[in-house]
This record gives sequence, structure tokens and C-alpha cells, in this order.
Amino acid sequence: MTRKSRRLHPEDLELWGRVAKSARPLKSDLAKAFDAPEQAEPVFAPTPVKPPPKPPRQGGTVLRPTPPDRPAMHDLARPLPDALAGAPVSMDKRKFQRMTRGKLQPDARIDLHGMTLAQAHAALNGFILRAQSQGLRLVLVITGKGKSVADDGPIPRRRGALKHDVPQWLRMAPLAGAVLELREAHLRHGGSGAYYVYLRKGR
Repeated sequence: MTRKSRRLHPEDLELWGRVAKSARPLKSDLAKAFDAPEQAEPVFAPTPVKPPPKPPRQGGTVLRPTPPDRPAMHDLARPLPDALAGAPVSMDKRKFQRMTRGKLQPDARIDLHGMTLAQAHAALNGFILRAQSQGLRLVLVITGKGKSVADDGPIPRRRGALKHDVPQWLRMAPLAGAVLELREAHLRHGGSGAYYVYLRKGR
């Protein structure tokens, strides 16, 4: 069964015309959004990279910058003299001042030059313990300042292994309980290549 199209009467057309004339568009943000013209997406141009400046010329010769000298070896640890100088004084202050000024004569001394680290460690342990058992108070431990190396490779090496290891050994067992004070020696007793070790009284 087909549906017949309905034709509008003249009265209906006239009524629709009046309704259409009285219609007004809606005022809303949504309508403005649809009516706004589309904006093109911004185009970002790459920032131009400036070429490095050309080296200056002198006559017909191009002057190249002189490469910097090889940097000096850096020791990341705190310098040992600073660490010892900043340590609190454990012994009698008047005697400490006389010792650091080189006015106290050591009761005994040991020279660790030419020894390996293992040999020096064993020799130091025996020397300190014997000195304390004999009632000695001030002893001198000679380590040397260490040899400088012209090229130590990509990893810096510490100069003077004995100079830096001896203070550690003196703070470890079995010597820690025997040592009361540790300082660098005065110039007349070897300076930075030797240590004053002031011992506790033996029991």
C-alpha cells in the first residue's frame, strides 16, 4: 500500500511563512564556535644553527688555538696535611706545641723506604707495639713524599702510597689503641715525608 504525499493548502503555507519570519537564531557560545573560521595550525621553523667562528688569519697562515696543557693530577680526597691539621689535639697542648715545632726529639724512628706496602705494614705494627711496650712516647715514622709520575693514564694515581696508607694503619687495629697523637713531622725531622706518632702509656 503506497503512501500518498500530502499537499499543503494555501492556509498552511501562509501560516508556515509567518512562523519562519518570527524565528530567531540561538545566541550561545556553541553557535559562535561553529561559526568561527578555522585557524591554520602554526608551523614551527627550525632555529638556524650558527656555524663556529673561523680561526683568525695572520698573513696567509690560519692561526689555530693552542690546546690547553695537560691538567694536573687531581686528588678527590681531602689533602692529608689539612685532615691531620684539623684533627683535635689529644695530648698535652704545651707538649703538642713543642712537638709540632720540632723541639721534641723522637725516642726512636723507623724508615719504611724501599718496602712494599705489605712489608711496611708488618714492620710498622711490630715497631709501634714494641715501642709502647718499652715505654717510649714519641716515635718518628719515615715514609717519604712519594715519586711524581709524568703520565699516570686516564685514572689519577695517588702520589706516595706509604705516605697516605700509614695514617690509616695507625688508626686501625692493632695500633689504634697505642696511638694518642699523629701529626706531620717538622722540617728538621723530615717534614711532609715523615710523621710524629705520640704513643699512649703502656699498661
